[in-house]
Amino acid sequence: MANVSCVAMRGRGVLITGEPGSGKSSLALALLDRGGELVGDDGVALELVDGRVIAHPPEHTAGLIEIRNVGLLEVPVTSAPVAIVIALTPDAERLPLGAGQAMLLGQAVPQVALYPDSPVLALRAEAALEIHGLG
Repeated sequence: MANVSCVAMRGRGVLITGEPGSGKSSLALALLDRGGELVGDDGVALELVDGRVIAHPPEHTAGLIEIRNVGLLEVPVTSAPVAIVIALTPDAERLPLGAGQAMLLGQAVPQVALYPDSPVLALRAEAALEIHGLG
């Protein structure tokens, strides 16, 4: 799956979607700083295993994360079951009444839209994982 990033937080995958330049790599980097492990930046491989969507590092960019205005950083990678989709969009509702759903490989996964331009975006993404993410 191209144009997405994914970070594993405590063994659960946070799949980050959004338009180019919306901050997917920046959010992934911030989640790494909070103890996450990179699955993939600007692409992941998805596989259905026993009804769960598993995100794997993509072959062509495995272990690399883009740091805008700096360059590429090499980091260890892992695989993880996708527990939540974070959709970065300036149209995100301020106080939604629960999570939406994204369909990945025919499986429903909770999805939360977050406003991308926030100094606490990683905290919001982590809270969304805890509140709405699959266990």
